[in-house]
Amino acid sequence: MRLSCRLPSIRFLPSYTRRIHHVHRNNSEMSTVNKSAHPFDKAQLEALLSRRFFYAPAFEIYGGVAGLYDYGPPGSALQANIISEWRKHFIVEESMLELDTTIMTPAPVFETSGHVARFADWMVKDTKTGDVLRADHLVKNVLSARLADDKEVRLGAQQPVDPAAAKKKKKDKTPPKVALDPAVAKEYEVILAQLDNYSGPELGELCKKYNIRNPDTDNEVGEPQLFNLMFASSIGPTGQHPGYLRPETAQGHFLNFSRLYDFNNGRVPFASAQIGRSFRNEISPRAGLLRVREFTMAEIEHYVDPEDKSHVRFKEVRDVILVLLDRHVQASGSTRVVDMTVGEAVDKGIIANETLGYFMARIYQFLLKIGINRSRLRFRQHMGNEMAHYATDCWDAEIENSTGWTECVGCADRAAYDLSVHSKKTGHPLVVRQYLKEPIVTEKLVGDLNKKLVGKSFKQDAGVLTKHIESLDESELLKLKEDLSKGNVKIETSEGMSFELSPEFLSIERKTFKQSIREYTPNVIEPSFGLGRILYTLLEHNFWSREQDKERGVLSLPALVAPTKVLIVPLSSREEFDPIVAEISAKLRRAGVFSRVDDSNVSIGRRYARNDELGTPYGITVDFASVQNRTVTLRERDTMDQRIGSIDEVIAAVTDLVEGSIEWPEACQKLPAYDGVQAVD
Repeated sequence: MRLSCRLPSIRFLPSYTRRIHHVHRNNSEMSTVNKSAHPFDKAQLEALLSRRFFYAPAFEIYGGVAGLYDYGPPGSALQANIISEWRKHFIVEESMLELDTTIMTPAPVFETSGHVARFADWMVKDTKTGDVLRADHLVKNVLSARLADDKEVRLGAQQPVDPAAAKKKKKDKTPPKVALDPAVAKEYEVILAQLDNYSGPELGELCKKYNIRNPDTDNEVGEPQLFNLMFASSIGPTGQHPGYLRPETAQGHFLNFSRLYDFNNGRVPFASAQIGRSFRNEISPRAGLLRVREFTMAEIEHYVDPEDKSHVRFKEVRDVILVLLDRHVQASGSTRVVDMTVGEAVDKGIIANETLGYFMARIYQFLLKIGINRSRLRFRQHMGNEMAHYATDCWDAEIENSTGWTECVGCADRAAYDLSVHSKKTGHPLVVRQYLKEPIVTEKLVGDLNKKLVGKSFKQDAGVLTKHIESLDESELLKLKEDLSKGNVKIETSEGMSFELSPEFLSIERKTFKQSIREYTPNVIEPSFGLGRILYTLLEHNFWSREQDKERGVLSLPALVAPTKVLIVPLSSREEFDPIVAEISAKLRRAGVFSRVDDSNVSIGRRYARNDELGTPYGITVDFASVQNRTVTLRERDTMDQRIGSIDEVIAAVTDLVEGSIEWPEACQKLPAYDGVQAVD
């Protein structure tokens, strides 16, 4: 016999039948969700992230250090899941060669790469307090604030004045917001559009012209000065071997190029990939995870023939539409973007080549897959002055968040810069040797030294002279030949040595060469991901509050990257639930689905709300019917809809959901709606 009676709470009844009532929505159809019922509240999100320990300031009980953060359990799991998907999306899908190279790097490496001389930002100092600010950020923040005030003043002038608000404003001691002259406002907009193209002295001129001061003190700032962003150190106890903490993982790739090339059986193109820590001594890190001094990067170095930058898989992404902001638009003082397919952008020369375009499309697909909002993602091309010293072209995947547009991924064409400079410095050839199907016959001007005479005359210095002659290009050889035809010639080498040669020392003639092997330095396309920035913007994009209760925050993280995939919730801490909970946990583990059990002494509603804040997409409730009938309910986070099924049916459905093989509407077709009531004997 099966009877029913509805209970306001769980308790034992003298009757031998009872009905279990859960605290949740009781809909037979999927609920609709209004995620924009409340405006984004950054303070609420940051409080949530701190309360749930996604991340926190490092060394907090010692007062903390600006720009250093520790990730807690959910933050660590979220980052690990992003990395796992990155590895599948790029390393596995593209058959890349994965590396793990050292963080500590000898100084000569970065001296050769140009980082010691040029890896720097412009800073300014408060003339009274000595506080240090990054110059371009200061200009951006002050001008943006003035434009925002101007907009607010103009909108306020069109609104009726609230007497209570006006009275409150009189007591407010903050400086009044000021409307800008339209021409000045336009100047500010143009400056902001071109800001990344300004040099240090030009930033200083902007500070003077527009009276840009330290916002915290209202003091003037001094002239911009360059500040190198690398952390210096020393290797070994003597202090005679200076080194640096790497600011990027890239140099480890380049210095291992020959080994990678051999490992790949001498074939190009190929790519190496690395995920690891990097360090930058940021001038004023004040934006949480968006600007830190220690961070995790994921970088790819794709080696390609400089004469053929096509990509074998380009046709797969040719029709992907990207939002582009090219350098010419920025130079005109505008930030107008265009939607364009990758194929069209490459055909028009907006994106330089197929390989660069291919990786931009793959970056776009990855960011959408992990939960970045499509409408808040764009690709901005670097302007001439902001280009890194090693790059010939670069596009940033910028993601909009509460601080504005933030660079999260860079996609640069580094040409042959790094391999060339390291090869020249070390004498180790970092080149590709391509065997030609048909030999190439060429003519070349060659300097032929009389070795016997040179050796007798210059003895141990003969090698320096030989190396110098071999390094001369055709135009230099032609000039030298002309000079020798007139008599003796004095030659200066890069080592600072001089040699006087008569015509009998050197003959310069045009010779024919048959080339069976083409030797070249490959070019490099580099996608570089700042994982901390991606993680934070992902959290912002997926945070919202319940329409009926603003204080109930939700993180709608995709199951693909959510820290915990499934929450198992026993109705109470009664012992009879333990075997079912253990069985479900074990089956989910075997299916590769990470779950947690919450059997704390608070209501189910509170437990679900807590895990909504943690981004857990699904919940399985275990109750008395689970013990008797082996049925459980499956809850979806955003809609709070619940479905009912057998333990195995629900585990199969949730496994498919987490793997992405089905979406929630498809799960709803497989599992009947739960009406809030389960009958038990």
